[in-house]
Amino acid sequence: MKDYLCQLRTKLLCPFLSSLLVMMLIGSISADASESVTLYTPYTKISVPPGESIDYEIDVINKSSSVRNMGISLSGLPKGWNSVMKSGGWSISQLSVLPNDKKTISLKVEVPLKVNKGSYRFYVLGNGHALLPLTVIVSEQGTYETEFTTDQPNMEGHSNSSFTFNAKLRNRTADKQLYALAANVSRGWEVRFNAAGKEVSSVNVDENGAENITIQINPPAEIKAGTYKIPVRATTNATSADLTLEVVVTGSYKMNFTTPTGLLSTSMTAGREKQIELVVKNTGSTELRDITFNADMPSDWSITFNPNKINRLNAGESTQVLAMVKASSKALAGDYIVKMTTRTPETSSNVEFRVAVKTSLLWGWMGIFIIVIACGSVYYLFRKYGRR
Repeated sequence: MKDYLCQLRTKLLCPFLSSLLVMMLIGSISADASESVTLYTPYTKISVPPGESIDYEIDVINKSSSVRNMGISLSGLPKGWNSVMKSGGWSISQLSVLPNDKKTISLKVEVPLKVNKGSYRFYVLGNGHALLPLTVIVSEQGTYETEFTTDQPNMEGHSNSSFTFNAKLRNRTADKQLYALAANVSRGWEVRFNAAGKEVSSVNVDENGAENITIQINPPAEIKAGTYKIPVRATTNATSADLTLEVVVTGSYKMNFTTPTGLLSTSMTAGREKQIELVVKNTGSTELRDITFNADMPSDWSITFNPNKINRLNAGESTQVLAMVKASSKALAGDYIVKMTTRTPETSSNVEFRVAVKTSLLWGWMGIFIIVIACGSVYYLFRKYGRR
């Protein structure tokens, strides 16, 4: 109980003694001196958040007819607050001002992070000559946390797009922190962090400092269209911060045109037809509509597709198409290339077939028959006219 009363008495006496000290300092400044020297700044009462630095420009004005040499100091600055007073680029504690002249003092006051919300008053003293009261209103309760923010948390694009977010990691603690950077994503997603132009997995941030972080996100190649949340975290042993990014995948248009076995060659007889089995697969991440077919082939060849049009094909699905190829009856024996293409308004795919053409056996037998007739004719003529 005795200790408690002592503490209570101390708490009550400290503000009283501080006020008394300031009053004594004010009283010690003579009326003549206070009129001859003035301390002036336009910003005597300002509001700032915790961790802010305040820069004052204070004019020391000597209105008298003699040189004023005075000590310059601060009184009543709260505990834990730092200050630096300079003039002419030098830290000073005393200043001399010529008659009817003025000097400018730069005062920097650093509000700590560990500070309560409220109003704080302190004084700039020109000892024995002038006094300038200054008030700082701390606008919010001091926080000792980490902030991970971005101005653009949402992006839209195709599945083969690279989504790049610009974020800021702010250390609002009183100590330098080493942050580990990580993203919680499913398999197939790729997330990279860059700071100061280099790819990183961790980054150092000074107390009450900030670091710009670039986050590059690449979705899986076969991802379907949709909206995906990407949780990102910066963490240390003492503090952490989370940032949720959103990627809207509008879908990619891709398809593959081939055969069920992958074999891209066949053989056929000139003048005959050959049925070729084909497969169309939607390898993109969105639905394909109005798929049509056409072909480039040698002269006098023909080709028909069944079906000749596919109205819709969902992502990941495939369907079979039959191509009926007819070689020209005049085609010579050899290899020919038939290029078949499937297309939609958004994408296309093609396949090249190597077709080995053989001549018909009928023409072979006809050739043999003609040769036999020719040989028989020669033999007949030789028999008939050879003795003459």
